[in-house]
Amino acid sequence: MESPVRSGDEQNRQLRSKTALAIDYEKQGLWGESEKLFKEVVFARQSALGDEHPDTLTSMANLASTYRNQGRWTEAEELEVRVIETRKRVLGEEHSSSLISIANLASTYRNQGRLKEAEELEVQLMETRKKKLGADHPDTLTSMANLASTYGNQGRLEEAEELEVQVMETREKKLGVDHPDTLTSMDNLASTYWNQGRWDAAEELSMQVMETRKKKLGADHPSTLISMANLASTYGNQGRLKEAEELEVQVLGKEHPSTLTSMNNLVLVLDSQGKYEEAKSMHRQTLAASEKVLGKEHPSMLTTMSNLALVLNSQGKYEETELMDR
Repeated sequence: MESPVRSGDEQNRQLRSKTALAIDYEKQGLWGESEKLFKEVVFARQSALGDEHPDTLTSMANLASTYRNQGRWTEAEELEVRVIETRKRVLGEEHSSSLISIANLASTYRNQGRLKEAEELEVQLMETRKKKLGADHPDTLTSMANLASTYGNQGRLEEAEELEVQVMETREKKLGVDHPDTLTSMDNLASTYWNQGRWDAAEELSMQVMETRKKKLGADHPSTLISMANLASTYGNQGRLKEAEELEVQVLGKEHPSTLTSMNNLVLVLDSQGKYEEAKSMHRQTLAASEKVLGKEHPSMLTTMSNLALVLNSQGKYEETELMDR
C-alpha cells in the first residue's frame, strides 16, 4: 500500500513543477510568464521555509535571472546581493552556491557597464575556483570565459583572446569539438576576432560553429540562429552584403530573442544596399517583435529605435531622425 502524500510533499511537488515551467518559459523568451511563476515560488518558499533556506535562495536567484533577461538590472542586483550575503553567512564564501551567486552579480554589473566591479568579482571567482577545483574544471573555465567577456567590453582584446583560446583548447581536449560548451567558446573567440577586425579568422570559427549546430541541433534551434546571425554580421563587415542578407533572412520568422539581432542587422544591410522601403518595413517588423518578445522597456528596444534613426537619416528625413534620437 502506498504511503499517503503529506501536504508539504505535495506543495514541494507543485513548486518544483512551477519552477520547471518558469525555466521553460525563460528559454522561450517569455519573461513575463516566467517572472510571474518565479514570484509565486519565492513567496511560497519564504512563507514555508524562511528567507535563509537554500530553496528560497535558489528561487530568488531564478527570479533575479528573469530580471536580468529583461534588462531590469537594478531589481536583479538587489536580489543578487541579498542572495550572496545570505549564502556567504550561512554557507561560507567559498561554497559552490555562494560562488554561483557572485558570478550572477558580476554578470549584472557587466551588463550595467560597471566593468571594474564585474572584473573584481570575476578575478576573485576565477582564482577561488582554480584553487578549489583546478584550472580545467568546467566551473573554472566558465569563470575564465566570463572574465574574458569583461576584458572584451573594456577593449582589452589581447587579454580576452588569451583567456578565450585557453578555454576553447581545454574544452576541445576534455569535451570534444562538437560539445555545446566548446562551441560557445569558439563563438566567443570569433567575437573577439570580429572586434579586432580579423574577419577571416572570425568567419572560419563562426562557419564551423554554425555548421556543427545545424547538424546536431537543427536549423531552427536558437543556438543555431545565433551562429547564423554572428556569421551574417561578419559578412556585413566585410562588405559581403548579399551573403549577409541571405543568412539573416533565414533567421527571421522565429519569435525568439536570438532572432532580433538578425532583424536589426538586416535593417542596416538593406539600408546599405539602398533598399530603403524594405529597410523601413523590416524595421517595423523588428519593433513589433521586440516589443512582443522583450517588452517595451527592454534595452534592446533602444537598439531597434537607433537603427530606424540611421535609416531615416540615410533617406534625408532629418526631422524624423532627430525625433527618434531624442
